[in-house]
Amino acid sequence: LKFRMLVHVQLNTKSKLFSRAPCADEGAPNSQLAAFDMATPGTLPVLNRACVMHALRMATLLNCEISPYFRFDRKHYFYADMPAGYQITQNEYPLAKNGRFIFHVYGKGISPYSKEIGIKQLQLEQDSGKTIHCGSSSFIDLNRAGVPLVEVVSNPDFSTALEAMCFVQQLRLLLMHHQICKGEMHKGHLRVDANISLSRQGVPGVRTEVKNINSFRHLHTAINFEIDRQYGVISSGGTVVNETRMFDQQG
Repeated sequence: LKFRMLVHVQLNTKSKLFSRAPCADEGAPNSQLAAFDMATPGTLPVLNRACVMHALRMATLLNCEISPYFRFDRKHYFYADMPAGYQITQNEYPLAKNGRFIFHVYGKGISPYSKEIGIKQLQLEQDSGKTIHCGSSSFIDLNRAGVPLVEVVSNPDFSTALEAMCFVQQLRLLLMHHQICKGEMHKGHLRVDANISLSRQGVPGVRTEVKNINSFRHLHTAINFEIDRQYGVISSGGTVVNETRMFDQQG
């Protein structure tokens, strides 16, 4: 069993990553926008210094090596809530890498212990907008488009869903304490993707990604469900396929 966490941390800044539009949780749909956030032709990004400073503080807290040079990349995908047709993110040359985070694992029926998780890299990137489904119609709210994120990419060092839950809980507290992130998960300030791979002995596993989990309880439930699902597929002689899944809050 191998799995890693990708934690999307919304930075606590007044304005967006590449524009002067405010980072406001409240407000009428499509009211907190600059022309760049809507991918208006001819507009150019201007990097927000405060976002970089928050990300560097975060890298220091996670014991990362800060890169002397970092670069932004375009990640192309076509959804209505990303009007440019690509996300500005980092891949080959991230802001920081090779970190570690030590946290405590505790829960019912187990003796507490400490765990160290490797941090592969921290990526500074822009968020997408929101798609709101209402009956047979879908609506786009771009207020969140361009809001600054740091994606924390862990190494596949987790053994249990409890470890993953404790990791995210204590990472959230650390970032809230240092005012890097507000940490209100119901508002999307912290969202988690879990990459899970269960394999037969001597045979590499195939990754399944469970995306956009926004509560600790849902994270614990989603990981255990996916482990059980993959175990059932492998036990019955089937093949786990590479896919992306969403957590169903209704069960």
